[in-house]
Amino acid sequence: MALRRAASLLLRPRLRAPVPIPTPKTPNPLLLPPRRHFSQLPPPPVPASAAAAAAAVAEEAEEAFEAAKGTKDLLAAFSRLEAVMPPSDKRLALACIKLGQHLEASGAADPSRVLALALRSLGILEATPNSATSTTASHSDAVSLAMALHLAGSASFDLSRFHDALSFLTRSLRLVSPLLPSSSSAAAAFGDDDAQGFDVRPVAHAVRLQLANVKTALGRREEALADMRACLDLKESILPPGSRELGAAYRDLAEAYSTVLDFKEALPLCEKALELHQSTLGKNSVEVAHDRRLLGVIYTGLEQHEQALQQNEMSQKVMKSWGVAGDELLHAEIDAANIKIALGKCDEAVTVLRNVSKQVEKDSEIRALVFISMAKALANQEKAGDTKRCLEIACDILEKEELAAPDKVAEAYVEVSSLYEMVNEFDKAISLLKRSLGMLERIPQAQHMEGNVAARIGWLLLLTGKVSEAVPYLEDAVERMKDSFGPKHYGVGYVYNNLGAAYMEIGRPQSAAQMFALAKEVMDVSLGPHHSDTIEACQSLANAYNAMGSYALAMEFQKRVVDSWRNHGPSARDELKEAIRLYEQIKIKALSCLSPENSAIALPEPLEKELQEWEAGELEGTTSLQY
Repeated sequence: MALRRAASLLLRPRLRAPVPIPTPKTPNPLLLPPRRHFSQLPPPPVPASAAAAAAAVAEEAEEAFEAAKGTKDLLAAFSRLEAVMPPSDKRLALACIKLGQHLEASGAADPSRVLALALRSLGILEATPNSATSTTASHSDAVSLAMALHLAGSASFDLSRFHDALSFLTRSLRLVSPLLPSSSSAAAAFGDDDAQGFDVRPVAHAVRLQLANVKTALGRREEALADMRACLDLKESILPPGSRELGAAYRDLAEAYSTVLDFKEALPLCEKALELHQSTLGKNSVEVAHDRRLLGVIYTGLEQHEQALQQNEMSQKVMKSWGVAGDELLHAEIDAANIKIALGKCDEAVTVLRNVSKQVEKDSEIRALVFISMAKALANQEKAGDTKRCLEIACDILEKEELAAPDKVAEAYVEVSSLYEMVNEFDKAISLLKRSLGMLERIPQAQHMEGNVAARIGWLLLLTGKVSEAVPYLEDAVERMKDSFGPKHYGVGYVYNNLGAAYMEIGRPQSAAQMFALAKEVMDVSLGPHHSDTIEACQSLANAYNAMGSYALAMEFQKRVVDSWRNHGPSARDELKEAIRLYEQIKIKALSCLSPENSAIALPEPLEKELQEWEAGELEGTTSLQY
C-alpha cells in the first residue's frame, strides 16, 4: 500500500509537468514498437495548433490514469496513456510501476505480466540520460528506479525465480540506502529535496522485507534475519509509539528467531510485542493472545516449561473469551499437551489430546498432530506398542495430505521419525526422513529444513552402522546448513562432529581431524569452550591425532579435555577420570616412539600419585593437573 502511494506521489508531479526525454542511445529491443517502413523524406513540420492538441490529449489521458481506481479502469486508462505517449517517456515508466503494484497487490494478474511491466519501466528509466545510475541523478530518479527494481524482484519471487529476485532487490536497496535519513533532523531536511516531501523509508522497508522473503526461500536464514531486523528499525522510525502494526512487527521478528531456534533473541522481542499490545488494546485482546501463545513456544524452547504452560493457558483463556474457535484454539491446546509431556504430566496430556480429537474431522491434519503428540506421551511412558499404533494412524492421515500441504506434512514426518527413534524403530525413522527430504527438495521455501533432515539421516545411518551411506548425507548437510544458518551456528558444529566420526569409522583419520577441528571451532563460538559438547569435540580431535600417530598434538588436546572437565567440578568426576586415563595412554605411546628399544616405560611418579589422590577425592579444590 505504501509503495502504491509512493508511485502516485512520484507520478503526480511528472504528469503535471512533462519534460522532453531524448531517445535512448541503446534502446531495449523488447520495449520498441514493431518495425515499420517509413518514407525517407523528412516529415512535414507539425503545426503549433496540432502540437497543442496532442499535449491536451496526453494531459487528459494522464489525469484519467491518475484518477482511475479499480483494475478495469486502470487497465483502460493505461491503454489510452500508451497510445498518446512516446514509448521512452519517463511518465509512462512511472505509470507501469503504479499499474504493476496494483495488479500485484490485488492478485488481478499473473506475476509474469507484473514482471513485464516492471521490466518495461526499468528499460525506460535506465535508458534516460539522467537516470539514477548517473552521478547527476535526483532523489526522485533514484526512488523511481528503486521502486521499479522492487516490483521486478517481487514478481520474480512470485514466479520462484529467486536468484533473479535477489539481484533486482539488491540493486534496489543499493539505490535507496544512501537516501535514508540518519536522524530526525536529517529526516526533516529530507522533505525539502526534489522528491517534494517524499519519504523513502517505506520503499526501503518494502525492499528489505522482500529481500528477507527471498533469502528465506534460498535457505539463507541468518541473512534474512538481518533484513527483518532492519525492517523493524525502519518501522520504529516511521510508526508512532504504541502503534499496533509495530507490535506485530516485534512479534514477527520474534517468530523468525524462534524458527532458527534462537529463543534468547526471540524472548525480549515477544515481550515488547506483548507489552505494546496490552497497553494499546487491553489485556484481553486477540493480539495479546497471539503474543502469549508465541511466548509459550519460546519458553518451551528455553526449557522453561512452567512459564510456557502459564502463557499457553492465558492465551487460551483470552481466545475463548473472544469466542475464537477453530484450528487456532485447537493448535494451542495441542501445544499445551506437548508442554505437559515435557513436564512429565503425560496422563494430563493424553486427556487434553483425547478432548481435541473429538473436535476434529477424521482425516484432518490436526487429527494427525493429535496422534503424534499422543505417541510422544506414550513413548515417554515406555508404551512402545501403543506408540507405534498412534504413529501408524498419523502417517496414514499425513500420506493423504502430501499433495495439499507438502511443507506441513514433511515437517510432521520429521517429528514422527524422532518418535520411531525413541522406540528403536530406526529403519522406519530413516525411511520417513528420506521421504520428508524428497518432499522438501521440491519446495523452494524449505531449503533451511533440508540441511537439518539430511543431517538427521546421516546421524541415524551412522548410529546403525551404515557408515558409507551416512557420509554423503552428512557432507551435504554441512553445506546446506552453512548456507542457511551461517558457518558458526551450533548445528553446523554438530554435523562436523558426526562427519568426523564417520571418517574415523572408514579409516580416514586425517579427514576426521579436520572435521573435529572445525566442530570445535564452531562450538567454541556458539556454545563456549567449557560446554560438554565442545569438550567432546576436543576429545574427538585428540583421538583423531592419536590414530594418526601425531602424539604431540594428541597430548595437547587431551590436556585441554582434562582441564575442561576439571572446571566442571565434582559433577564431572567420571569424565575427568576417563580423560586422565586417555592422556596416560597417549603419553605411553609417545614415550615408546621416542625409545623403541624400551617400550615399557613407566609414567612419571607425580602423575600416577596425583591420579590416585584424585580417585580418593582429595583434589576437589585444585584447578589443574601437573604434567
